[in-house]
Amino acid sequence: MARIALVGPGAVGGVIAAWLETTGRHRVTLCARRPLGGLHVETPHGSITAKPAVLTDPAQATPVDWVLVATKAYDAAGAAAWLKGLAAEGAPVAILQNGVEHRERFAAYVPAAQLVPVMVDCPAERTDPTHIRQRGPARMVVQDDARGRGFVALFAGTPVEVSVTPDLKSAVWRKLCLNSSGVINALLLQPTAAMHDEQLGDLLKAMVRECMAVGRAEGAVFEEGLPEKILASQRAAPPDSVNSIHADRAAGRPMEIDARNGVIVRLGREHGIPTPYNQMAVALLEAMARGK
Repeated sequence: MARIALVGPGAVGGVIAAWLETTGRHRVTLCARRPLGGLHVETPHGSITAKPAVLTDPAQATPVDWVLVATKAYDAAGAAAWLKGLAAEGAPVAILQNGVEHRERFAAYVPAAQLVPVMVDCPAERTDPTHIRQRGPARMVVQDDARGRGFVALFAGTPVEVSVTPDLKSAVWRKLCLNSSGVINALLLQPTAAMHDEQLGDLLKAMVRECMAVGRAEGAVFEEGLPEKILASQRAAPPDSVNSIHADRAAGRPMEIDARNGVIVRLGREHGIPTPYNQMAVALLEAMARGK
């Protein structure tokens, strides 16, 4: 039985923790800011009610076999407060976050050999602290190495699709292409149905092309027609779907601006690649955040 601690039981973290709990093979502990009575997750496969242990004070943390970090990308320091106790005996630390800088965010807190970057794609919305709606299949990708294969094994017997790849860099950049376009919904405060508008569809594709240009300069490889595929996937999604940066802006919470769009602008500058659409989106969201 693996001892697994999940730091950050939000929408995605809650879904992952609930599925791990259903295996009956793990002892799952949630590391949260406040007590939780349990997790109730509506999934495409039915409802799950899970009651893992909950810790609210990093001083209570003791060594586990695996640490899964599912906090927002901007809260690495907050997550790191838990890692001193949880990973004290060398446990792998899987980073389930948006963006392409998983290792960079935690390099100051965890030895590089313990870090396991994870590309996570799990459409989910938290309706209150203990209730989550999983909108579609949960999928994760990790590097094809010993720790990556160990991470895959944790999810055996669940419908969570976890696979290995020899090219994780391309996998996280492809996910960033999708995430970068979500800023349009955040700016408009409109759900996925907005993407049926032709002008907004063209804007989505332009933002994705900027992301691809920077990703290629970083060494990522993309399939042909990716902007069109992302637009098609958004138009096929439930029309009332709300992505995480949209939900955060609507609720007045901090947003993952840098991890989703700022990184494209930053790295674009380093490579001399113009990213005007992403740059405008970052400027607008940051101005709105300052206004809050």
